[in-house]
Amino acid sequence: MELLGTVIGVTVKSLIFIIVMFLAAAYLTLLERKFAGHVQQRPGPLHVGPHGFLQPIADALKVLTKEDLVPDSVDKVLFYMASLLAFVPAIMILAVVPFGEPFTVFGLEIKPYITDLNIGVLLALAFGSLAIYGVIFAGWASNSKYPMIGGLRKAAVLIGYEVALGFAMVGPIMQAGSFSLREIVEAQSGMWFIIPNILAFVVIIFAILAETGRTPFDVQEAEAELVGGYITEYTGMKFGLFPLAEWYIATFVLSAIAVILFFGGWQPLPLMGWLPIPDIVWFFIKVFLLFMFFLWVHWTLPRYRVDQITELAWKVMLPLALANILVVALWIIFIG
Repeated sequence: MELLGTVIGVTVKSLIFIIVMFLAAAYLTLLERKFAGHVQQRPGPLHVGPHGFLQPIADALKVLTKEDLVPDSVDKVLFYMASLLAFVPAIMILAVVPFGEPFTVFGLEIKPYITDLNIGVLLALAFGSLAIYGVIFAGWASNSKYPMIGGLRKAAVLIGYEVALGFAMVGPIMQAGSFSLREIVEAQSGMWFIIPNILAFVVIIFAILAETGRTPFDVQEAEAELVGGYITEYTGMKFGLFPLAEWYIATFVLSAIAVILFFGGWQPLPLMGWLPIPDIVWFFIKVFLLFMFFLWVHWTLPRYRVDQITELAWKVMLPLALANILVVALWIIFIG
């Protein structure tokens, strides 16, 4: 009975997380449009519902009702599989992301995470790296030159920044002495890891922008060059899953990982611990602020060239990540 209760609890929490992420991703599109409208002084969706509040629903209905076209020359198995491989890994990372400390409701203990594993960081990296297969499959299966070029561009970007991302996570792991994301948060009770790991945080910021294909790293779907990149041949909901997964769900999830590694997770902001705010609310405040930073960068900077992106990854970001490991090692030895 205990095993059955555990299975039911994990299943229910998994469904809740997936449904919440779908709804959050839908309305993050509206948030980005509003933000871009203010940054670039252009009117966003203002007339669909009160102040555009129903715009994401209109977008979802439009995508779902679009005609589903599949070119005759595509590899249909990989073509359909690619959109799922781009979407599912971003959701899978949520399995190891802790949103706060366990709390009690009507005598029932609620754990705001699906599972707490001692290899949580490794699983997050492993799940995130699966997304590259969706990109490659989409470019290859489309049997068209523009998607193929876009897929290869994205693969080159992901490979370079995955390496830098992995090394950037070593610093917080060294300080916490654990791969568990919950234990990493608990280890920051005295001081956030952003202080000795500032170099790693810079690398993480660039890596998240590159991983999610946001400006200035959106060379894989540069409209002026590649029409739509690796999603050129996709229509309907298969098309919608790619930006939904990359621009919103993946950006949110990676922002949550960055908050856990560098900003104390659900711990209160400095000098604000006296406020009666639940742990989970503090966590989402930090994630929201970091997500807004990525929107700010997206709607401000111009696009890099492909050669600039790869050189930045291998010649700048990777050395910075390695240098951060040395700095943290010295910090641990001399400061503790």
